[in-house]
Amino acid sequence: MIKIRRDAEIHRVDGEWFSARWHFSFDTYSDPENDSFGAMRVFNDDRLIPGGIWPLHPHRDVEGLTYVVDGLFRHEDNVGGAPGPLPAGSVQRMTLGAGAWHSEQNASETEPMRFIQIWILPDTPSLPPAVEQRAFTQEDRTNRLLKVIGPEGGDVVKVHQDAAVYVASLAPGIAVTHAIGAGRGAYVYLIGGEASVDDEVLATGDAAKVTDQPPLRIRGRAPSELILVDVPMQFEPVGIWAGRV
Repeated sequence: MIKIRRDAEIHRVDGEWFSARWHFSFDTYSDPENDSFGAMRVFNDDRLIPGGIWPLHPHRDVEGLTYVVDGLFRHEDNVGGAPGPLPAGSVQRMTLGAGAWHSEQNASETEPMRFIQIWILPDTPSLPPAVEQRAFTQEDRTNRLLKVIGPEGGDVVKVHQDAAVYVASLAPGIAVTHAIGAGRGAYVYLIGGEASVDDEVLATGDAAKVTDQPPLRIRGRAPSELILVDVPMQFEPVGIWAGRV
């Protein structure tokens, strides 16, 4: 089953120093029909003005995942963090298990910055706070679904849940496939361009919830950038989420 979410249907919020699309309930925004997607609790498409900073703020029992779309992403936290700004194509995981403070920042004073932020609910409560990050190039993801985050770690950034994140940069006419296991779902977001998800056409800013489906076929109809999050639809919430989702 594929449920399409058009760009105009996704909640938008604008501030003096940021703009964002919040796909699921977040902060002051509540949407009972889009409160989460399996083990994914948050999916935000955020933009910061030059020099823009999300102030330090706390979370618990969350795997905070970041994918840098454009610009230079800088991270700050109260547990030692990770040095240096991250360029476009990079990913980061911050384990906010036992509790930590962190800040997302635009490292450029002259150019805007755009990043996707995802919360995955972990399989273990109160994990020690930690940060892991890795830079990937556009060539790495050109005309393929590139796995950048997964539970196995190693060549990808590790997440403490049976979940994975893939990114792709597709030329027109190029198709990729993704197998969706039993009891799992895929959330596909078109960062830019135009692509088909099976028989459904997505334009920039559109998303698709995919469940109960054999291998999914994604085909570029124009030069396109996309991100796919694969998660278990049924899982055991732990820590502060136990009994809440």
